Amino acid sequence: RACPAGRLIMRILMVSDVYFPRVNGVSTSIETFRRTLAALGVELRLVAPRYGSEPDEPGVLRVPGWPVPGDREDRLVGWRAMHRATLAAAEGCDVVHIQTPFVAHYAGLAAARRRGLPVIATYHTLFEEYLQHYAPMLPAGWLKRRARGLSRRQCNALDGVIVPSTAMRERLLGYGVGVPLHVLPTGIPIERFRGRDGAAFRRLHGIAPERPVALFVGRVAHEKNIGFLLDALPHALRRQPDVLLLIAGEGPARAELEARVKREGLGEAVRFIGYLDRADALPACYAAANVFVFASRTETQGLVLLEAMAAGLPVVALAEMGTVDILGPQRASIAPPPEPAAFGEAVGRLLGDASARLRLAADAPLYAAEWSDTEMAARLAWLYRDLLERHAPAGVPAVAGA
Repeated sequence: RACPAGRLIMRILMVSDVYFPRVNGVSTSIETFRRTLAALGVELRLVAPRYGSEPDEPGVLRVPGWPVPGDREDRLVGWRAMHRATLAAAEGCDVVHIQTPFVAHYAGLAAARRRGLPVIATYHTLFEEYLQHYAPMLPAGWLKRRARGLSRRQCNALDGVIVPSTAMRERLLGYGVGVPLHVLPTGIPIERFRGRDGAAFRRLHGIAPERPVALFVGRVAHEKNIGFLLDALPHALRRQPDVLLLIAGEGPARAELEARVKREGLGEAVRFIGYLDRADALPACYAAANVFVFASRTETQGLVLLEAMAAGLPVVALAEMGTVDILGPQRASIAPPPEPAAFGEAVGRLLGDASARLRLAADAPLYAAEWSDTEMAARLAWLYRDLLERHAPAGVPAVAGA
C-alpha cells in the first residue's frame, strides 16, 4: 500500500493487557509509538482492556475486563473475548505486535498464526524480579525459575522480540531465548517537558521557592525501591536539612511507605503528591524540582530519567539493569554506589553545589534529545518493514506498492 506521497503504509496490530487510563511504562510506550508512527506511514490498531467508561478512540478496540484481585488498577480480560477481538482486528494487518505476556500474548500469537502474519513482542518487564513482591508466600527461587521458563517459551514462539535496553537483551539470552532480539528503547516527546512553570507548581502545592526538592516519579510499588530512597534521605538531610523528597505517583505500596515515613519522623521531609496528569501537571512538577532521584534495580529502561532530563533536571540514580544504557555515558547524571549513605551524600552534595547542578542541567535536554520519540519511531518502522520483508514468500512484495 502507498500513501499519496508515495510513502509505504503498513498496518500494525498492537495487542496489550494494559493501556490508559492505567498509567505505567507499557501504556506510555504504546501511546508514544501510536502518536509518532502515523507520520511515518504506519497505521496502528490497538486491542486493549476496557477499564470503565473511557470514551471510544479511533483505532482502539476495548475488550471488557474486571479488576484484578488485590490490584484494582489493572484489568483481567476474558480469554475468548480477547481472542475474538484480536483475530478480527488482525484482518488486513501486516504485523502483530504484542505488548504484554498475559492473555494478550496468546491472543496475538494465535491471531498472527491464523492470519499468516509475522508476530513480534516487546519485553517490557523483568518479571523474575517482580513476582516475589506479589507472592511473598512462595519461594523466591522457584518463582524466578518459573518466570524465566515462561518468558523463554513465550519469546521463542515469536518471530522476534524487542527489548528496551542491552541489559534486557543479555538477560533474555541467558534465559535461552533464540529468536532475534532487537534493542529499541521507547522515545520521549521532548517538547512536552520543556519550558514549564515550576514556580507556579511550587506555589500551588505550598513549596517554598528556595526549598531544595528531590523528585521521584513512578509507580509507588515495592519494585521501584522507594524504601532505598527513604534509607538515603537522612544522609541527604545532613548536608541539606531542608530538602524535600517529593514522590509523584500512586501504587500498592503507598500506605506502607507513608506509615514508615510517619514512624521514622520524616513527615516534614517527604511528601506523597499522588498521580499527576502527564500533559500538564507532571512536566510542571519536573520543572519545580532541583534534582531527580531513582533507585529501581529492575527497570527495563527508565523512561522517567529521560523525562526529567528533557525538563532540564539533573539525575541521581542507581545504574542497574535498563538504566545503565542511560546513565553509562555519565551525561546529566550521577550514578552513586548502591548504598544508601553514598546515594544520600550524592543527592545532598549536588543540591548544595549550584554550579555542578547547573552544568548537569544544561546538558540534560541535549542528551534527552538523542532519545526522542521521533527517532525511536523511525527505528521501529524500519524494524516492521524488515520483519515483513523477511516473512514474505520469495518473489512477493512484502508491502503492496513496494
